[in-house]
Amino acid sequence: MTPAMKTGLRPDLAIIAENVALDSSVLDVGCGDGTLMQALRDGSGCATRGMEIDALNVGACVAKGLSVIQGDADKDLAFYPDKSVDYAILSQTLQTTMRPDMVLEELLRIGRKAFVSFPNFAHWRVRTSLLWNGRMPVTRLLPIAWYETPNIHHLTVNDFRALLQERGITVEGRWFLSGDTQCSAAAANFRAEHAVFLLSRGG
Repeated sequence: MTPAMKTGLRPDLAIIAENVALDSSVLDVGCGDGTLMQALRDGSGCATRGMEIDALNVGACVAKGLSVIQGDADKDLAFYPDKSVDYAILSQTLQTTMRPDMVLEELLRIGRKAFVSFPNFAHWRVRTSLLWNGRMPVTRLLPIAWYETPNIHHLTVNDFRALLQERGITVEGRWFLSGDTQCSAAAANFRAEHAVFLLSRGG
């Protein structure tokens, strides 16, 4: 049974939840309706805080008793102190930010470690749709049409790896997902629909 099946969480969130240490402090940036925060609070005893840009999602979080503020990852992370939480988490949000590189740097400043998950735009279904149809794909991975999607930076696993190397960021863990199934790192840029990285930086 996969982590997602056991927890009922989205597969990338299940991986994050399984790998956050018990009783940790967590900042979930782009926390949505608070599903991951609630799982970490109730299942792992974590002290959770969140930031979410959508007012309806903020309301959903508050209704669950979660501590969440309305904010923009591109603008509002600067207000958090250095190393103020054990983990800063950004799940399926990096590709929607104006400056993903700067947001990543902020996560690593705020958190002792950072989890980042994102869709892989080099997945073979995306490539096939572009090659044979000549159109931006609408798939299980990318279910929203190009004119409605919040995704503005279409990164791949290899793009992200290159950014980490360029910035001297340490990879402490990485998981690559095709649906609920993990795939190998070697084939990830072609086969993975989503990627999850656990990152840190010394100093």
